Amino acid sequence: MVKVLGCCMIFSGCLGMGMWYRNQMNGRLRALRSLRNILELLAGEVRYGRDTLPECCGHIARYLSPPYDGAFRKIGGRMEENTGFSFGEIFREEMDSILKELPLKGVDRECFLDFTRQAGFADSQMQLRMIEQGVERLGAIECRLEKENGEKARMAVGLGAMGGLMLILILC
Repeated sequence: MVKVLGCCMIFSGCLGMGMWYRNQMNGRLRALRSLRNILELLAGEVRYGRDTLPECCGHIARYLSPPYDGAFRKIGGRMEENTGFSFGEIFREEMDSILKELPLKGVDRECFLDFTRQAGFADSQMQLRMIEQGVERLGAIECRLEKENGEKARMAVGLGAMGGLMLILILC
């Protein structure tokens, strides 16, 4: 009886590890989708709202979930204070703290923050084009990850289950 219970615990632990690993891989994909959604919201505000980027940040904060909403409110508030820092500096500073917590790679962060390098353009069409380029790059990364993660996720769960069975066979 104890042996069967131990085997069940080993198997469920290994299977749980495989599922945990699958969840970690899908976490990056979820984070990329949220960042792409944020850039699309910014592009929509610039295109249809005819607002500047700092004003857009304040407007789209209400559509975002935590922790993004707070960061965008801070960005809008800091830009209203007119502290002398550029929009790009403030945006990068506020978003860096959030992006470090997400399961993203450096390339993902740079694709998201790249539009802030040339945020000083007075022309809204140029700002819009830079944001759209970020959306396209994040979309390309997301598409590639979806293809890879489908196979890897099944393999992770399968290897977890098979590893658990192998441990049971070795120990029993």
